[in-house]
Amino acid sequence: MYHRFNENKYPSTNIRMEVFSQQMEQIKNLGYEFYHPDIFLKEFKIPKKEKKILITIDDGFKSFYNEAWPYLKKNKIPFILFVSTEPVGKNGYMTWDEIKEIQKSKIGFIGHHSHTHEYLIDMSENEFIEDIETATKIFKKELGYVPSIFSYPFGEYSLFMKNYISKNFEIAFGQHSGIIDVNKDKFELPRFPINEKYGELKRFKSLINYHPLEYRSLKPEEKKIKKKDNPPKLIVEFFDEQKNIKNINCYSNDGGEWKKSNLKFEENKLIVDFKKPFLPRRGRINCSLNDNGKWRWFGTQFIVAKD
Repeated sequence: MYHRFNENKYPSTNIRMEVFSQQMEQIKNLGYEFYHPDIFLKEFKIPKKEKKILITIDDGFKSFYNEAWPYLKKNKIPFILFVSTEPVGKNGYMTWDEIKEIQKSKIGFIGHHSHTHEYLIDMSENEFIEDIETATKIFKKELGYVPSIFSYPFGEYSLFMKNYISKNFEIAFGQHSGIIDVNKDKFELPRFPINEKYGELKRFKSLINYHPLEYRSLKPEEKKIKKKDNPPKLIVEFFDEQKNIKNINCYSNDGGEWKKSNLKFEENKLIVDFKKPFLPRRGRINCSLNDNGKWRWFGTQFIVAKD
C-alpha cells in the first residue's frame, strides 16, 4: 500500500520514486507476477500455487498522477487506486479527468475510499452510512458505476462498519500488515504499508518473500474496543493440520511500547494476553512463524474508541 510519491515532507506516507522503481524491479527480479485487480477479484477463493503481488494506492494524491502513474503505465504494472470523493480536484489531489484516465486504462482499477476520508469509526452509524452513500452517488455520477472494492480510511473499522461494507462491496482492505490467503476475511484484508521508514529495499524483499500465516478464526471480531474491553484477549484458532504453531512469536504495542507478547496455547488455539491497555488510536499485533525455513506472518489491529 502506497500514498504519496516524491513528497518528501510527508515521510510517514511518502515513497521516493527512485525507491519505488527499485521495489517494482525487485518484484520482477524475484520472479513474482503483478496481480491484476480484475483477476484478483475473480480468483479470490481459488487456492493459489504461486504468490502474486497486488499494488494499491490510497487517497488519489496529485503526486501519484504526476510521479508514479507514468512509471506504472510505461511498465504496464496493474494497481488499485482508492479514491475519496470529497477532496477530488482540490489542491494536492487528482481531478476527475485524471481519475477517468486511470479508469480507462487497462491497468488502473478505481476503488471506493469513502467521501470525506475522516475518522469514520468516530462517526455515528447513520453518519458513517451517509458518508459512504454520498461517495457512492458521486462515483455513479462521475464514472457511471460504483467501485466494487473498498478501502477503510486509516484502516479503521468496527464490526458494524465491516458488516455494512460486506453488504455493499465485493472486498475490502485494511491497513494491518499481512499476506492474503483464501481463508482471510475478505472484508478485512491485510496490506503492508510502504513509506520512507518502512520502504528500505532489504525489508521490502523480506515482505514480498513472506508466506501467509493462515488461521480458521480470529476473536474478538469487534476491532473497536472500549475502555472496559481494553486490553482485549486475542484468540487465534488455527487449522488442526497446521505445523510448528508453537514456534510463533508475536509483538504488540500495548501500553504504547512495542514488546514481545505473552502467548498461551490450548490445542490449536493461540491466546495473546496483553500486559497493558492499548493507547489511542490504534493497537497493533504482528505475529511471525519460522515454518521450516518459510517465514509466515499475520497482523491485526484494534481501534481504541473514544469514551
